[in-house]
Amino acid sequence: MTINAVLVEYLPILIFLGIAVGLTAAMVIASYIMAPQRPDSEKVSAYECGFEAFDDARSKFDVRFYLVAILFIVFDLEVTFLFPWATVLGEIGVFGFWSMVLFLGILTIGFIYEWKKGALEWE
Repeated sequence: MTINAVLVEYLPILIFLGIAVGLTAAMVIASYIMAPQRPDSEKVSAYECGFEAFDDARSKFDVRFYLVAILFIVFDLEVTFLFPWATVLGEIGVFGFWSMVLFLGILTIGFIYEWKKGALEWE
């Protein structure tokens, strides 16, 4: 296979990226042309909670926020393994079935361990 044949295979991807970058640039430029850019004190004021910030943004958070986030990510990523497994279950046979049962068993043991340790409790 020559280098030209390889480059021809990547041509649709390059065209797609070129169109995406071109449209993005056109939309950003059009927004600057069509919309007036006149910020004033009202536009740049605090809008998320309705009042000005009263404390340092670098204040300490409770570790439970991070624990819940990490547990969610871990279990969410592990559950995503179920979708490809379910689509090829007929092809992988008994070995694939029991390997996923083992995987889900380990996942369940980890969940029970976290539950017993109180990681899911919010006091």
